[in-house]
Amino acid sequence: MVKEYIASNKDRFLSELFDWLRIPSVSADSRHKGDVRKAAEFLREKFSQAGVDKVEICETKGHPIVFAEKIVNPALPTVLVYGHYDVQPPDPLNLWTSPPFEPVIKDDKIYARGACDDKGQVYMHVKAFETMMKLNLLPCNVKFMVEGEEEVGSDNLGTFVKENKAKLKADIILISDTALISLEHPSITTGLRGLSYMEVEVTGPNRDLHSGVYGGAVANPVNVLCSMIDALHDENGRITIPGFYDKVAELTAAQRKALNDAPFDLEEYKHELGITEIKGEKGYTTLERTGVRPTLDVNGIWGGYTGEGAKTVLPSKAHAKISMRLVPNQVSTEITELFTKHFQSLAPKYVTVKVMAHHGGEPAVTSTDSPAYQAASRAFEDVFGKTPIPTRDGGSIPIVALFKKELGLDTVLLGFGFDTDAIHSPNEHYGVKNFVMGIETIVSFYKHFVKK
Repeated sequence: MVKEYIASNKDRFLSELFDWLRIPSVSADSRHKGDVRKAAEFLREKFSQAGVDKVEICETKGHPIVFAEKIVNPALPTVLVYGHYDVQPPDPLNLWTSPPFEPVIKDDKIYARGACDDKGQVYMHVKAFETMMKLNLLPCNVKFMVEGEEEVGSDNLGTFVKENKAKLKADIILISDTALISLEHPSITTGLRGLSYMEVEVTGPNRDLHSGVYGGAVANPVNVLCSMIDALHDENGRITIPGFYDKVAELTAAQRKALNDAPFDLEEYKHELGITEIKGEKGYTTLERTGVRPTLDVNGIWGGYTGEGAKTVLPSKAHAKISMRLVPNQVSTEITELFTKHFQSLAPKYVTVKVMAHHGGEPAVTSTDSPAYQAASRAFEDVFGKTPIPTRDGGSIPIVALFKKELGLDTVLLGFGFDTDAIHSPNEHYGVKNFVMGIETIVSFYKHFVKK
């Protein structure tokens, strides 16, 4: 019955999703403020059509939050679904094979910014809810909280959660913003890394200079910045910030073995990325490096002349954006402070340095023994025919730790994307089969969750 309803309405589900994907809800770009609100209004309308009791757009100091709920019976359990409707900037546009906000299906994949992260995955929950309502299968209460600032740090969501604890009262959080190993090897994410995101500025002379007249006599901030960044890792790939690893939770031998037992083909991994060799912290596997070890990466670097042709300047300033992914026991504010102090200490006397913190979030690990996790596991068995493998995700969803702290609720990370879906990159995509099977799995989760 569920499978038949989803199949018969698949084209409509996709058409609606495409309409949502066409809205360029880029939260980081003030020029798209109106588009972000338009995306929220679109979602409000779809929740209303699906049959919620009430739906509202909740204002914040930034972009709004869409809240909806259906209370079947206050005595029954309540699931709180979290997601986000904002998307990453589409740049660089020239690398897209089709326009980022004109969704198309190629090779049974939806290509568009937000297809996987996170509009496509959020919309699975909207359509799963519709399916349960149409078929009279909704076994418990459900609430939805979908924000428009996840891609810029969720600063206002924290305030909303603290001020609306009664509104958000539930038994479990359900989030679809993570990935599967594959359709053949379904998995459930049980750990997320935290984040500390920084921006640095190195200044030399008080203006851009002629590199022929001044080169060799005045420090070049771009050269200096590159040297400072290089000094943030040693020859073994370890981060050199004093105290950075002091609170890192090391895995036991048994935990490392369990993590590395997950299906993984290193040669296929390199081939898919177009690289001939991997690189990372010495002594750890690729799965460990991307899931349970902290990292430091430059996300962007600029300075001087970058336009077409040549301009021989010695730049006045150089800039970089740097993110650190954190693991259990590390605290984002502490790491931010350690980075700031250390980076400033690396600056030679012939430049000045400014360090700015953008946003951060805490790491989180969820239990595989909880009734909700077991419900999710059985749902995968129903739809995929296999027990899902618990995995650790290298990405960050800071709200997971906040939910635990402020609401006392655990989270089930019921994601259906792939690591290869190019989220945050040109040509982001999401499998049509993932979308359809995701809807069916979510419906099954509710059935098993109430049986717990």
